[in-house]
Amino acid sequence: MDYDIKDPSLSEKGRLRVEWAEMAMPVLRLIRDRFEKEKPLNGFRVSACLHVTTETAVLMKTLRAGGAAVSLCASNPLSTQDDVAAYLVKGLEIPVFAIKGEDSLTYYHHIQKVLAFSPNLTMDDGADLVSSLHFLALKKWEELSPSLRTWAEGLSHSERERILQGVLGGTEETTTGVIRLRSMEKSGVLKFPIIAVNDAQTKHFFDNRYGTGQSTIDGILRATNRLLAGAVFVVAGYGWCGKGLAIRAEGMGANVIVTEVNPLKALEAVMDGYRVMPLDQAAELGDIFCTVSGNIHVIRKEHFLKMKDGAIVANSGHFNVELDLKGLEEAAISRKTIREFVEEYLLKNGRRIYLLGEGRLVNLASAEGHPSSVMDMSFANQALSLEYLVKYHQELERRVYPVPEEIDQAIARMKLRSMGIEIDQLTPEQKAYLASWEQGT
Repeated sequence: MDYDIKDPSLSEKGRLRVEWAEMAMPVLRLIRDRFEKEKPLNGFRVSACLHVTTETAVLMKTLRAGGAAVSLCASNPLSTQDDVAAYLVKGLEIPVFAIKGEDSLTYYHHIQKVLAFSPNLTMDDGADLVSSLHFLALKKWEELSPSLRTWAEGLSHSERERILQGVLGGTEETTTGVIRLRSMEKSGVLKFPIIAVNDAQTKHFFDNRYGTGQSTIDGILRATNRLLAGAVFVVAGYGWCGKGLAIRAEGMGANVIVTEVNPLKALEAVMDGYRVMPLDQAAELGDIFCTVSGNIHVIRKEHFLKMKDGAIVANSGHFNVELDLKGLEEAAISRKTIREFVEEYLLKNGRRIYLLGEGRLVNLASAEGHPSSVMDMSFANQALSLEYLVKYHQELERRVYPVPEEIDQAIARMKLRSMGIEIDQLTPEQKAYLASWEQGT
C-alpha cells in the first residue's frame, strides 16, 4: 500500500484519540451501523482531500463500512494530525498522504497521489482536489503546481480519460470551496455534480457557528496564552463563522469589533450589539484580529502599518490568502519565531505584529479543529451525500447542488435522538392547514 506520513509508530496514540472522538459522534456511528449491513458504496473508490483529524478518521471508517475503497490527503499543509494519519495507515490500511507542516510542493504531490487512485467519487474541503482534476481535464498545465504538472504531462491520453471519466460526483465541505465550485459551474467547466455539504443547515448552523467559534478561540489561546477579557477583538467577516467567533470572543469578555462589506450582515452585527466599522479604522484599535471571510487580502499592508505594537493577527478562513502576507513581509525589517505557531514581524515603524499559524487555519494549525460533536453532523452529511450520489448521479446535471432536505432533516432527528430529546409532530389537522390557502382565521 502506497502512503506518505510522518511516523507510522504514532499509530496507537492516534487510535486512542480517534476512539475518544468517536464517543461524541453518535450520528456517524448510526450511519456506519446501517452502512455495514447495506454496503451502499460497495465497489466505489473515494478520493478525499480533507483535514486529517480524529473526526475525519471516523468518517473514513464509516465509508469503509459502506464498502468504499478510500484514499486521503490533507486539505491544508498545517492541519494534519500525524498520529491520526499513522493510525489510518497502520491500523486501518487506508492510503494516506499527509504530513503536518508539509511544503506546497509536497501538498500538491499528495493531491496527485489521491487523483491517481482513479476515484469514482471525490470529497473536498476547499476544492483543491476538484480544481486540480479540472486543470488536468482542461490541459491547463501552467495552472497546476510543479509536481502536479510533471505528473499530468506524463499521463497518456487514455490514463487521463480514465481518471476524468470515472468521477461520478463529489462533495464539498467548506464555504471557500463552494464559492470556487459555483464559479466553475457558472463558467461551464464543471464536469460532474457536486453536493455542497457546507450549505446544509446541520452543517453551517452548527459547524460554522459553534465549531469555528469555539475552535478558533481555542487555537488563538493555545498559540498565545493571552487573556481575552478586556481585549479589543476584531472579527473580519460576519457570516456564520464570524457570528460564532464574535459571540465566543464576547463571552470571554472581549470588546468585539466587526468589519464587513455586506450591508445586511453589517446591520445584523450592529443589531447583535457589536461595533461595526471599516477595517481601516479597526486596525488602529484592535489587540487581536481574525479573518473569517473566504476572500483574499482582507487584512492588507496598509492595515498592518496602522496596528498597535504587539497586535496579534490570525486567520480562520480556509486559505491563508485572507491575509496579505507578502505585504506584511514588505512592511517588516525582521521576522522570527517567538514561540510555536507565533511569528514576530518587526515593522519599519518599530511596531511588532504577531502572526499565528503562518496565517493558515488557526483552529487547526495550533489546535485540534472543531469539536467532534459538531463534526458528527458535518460528516454525516458527507457520508449520506455520497450515498445519494451513488443512487442518483445519472439524474444529476453538472451543477453544484444543495444537500437534499430529507438528508438534512434526518441528521437533525438522529442528533436529537442521540441527545435524548424528543419533539412534537404535526397533527393531520395542522398538516392540512399548512397545505391549504383557503383557511384563514
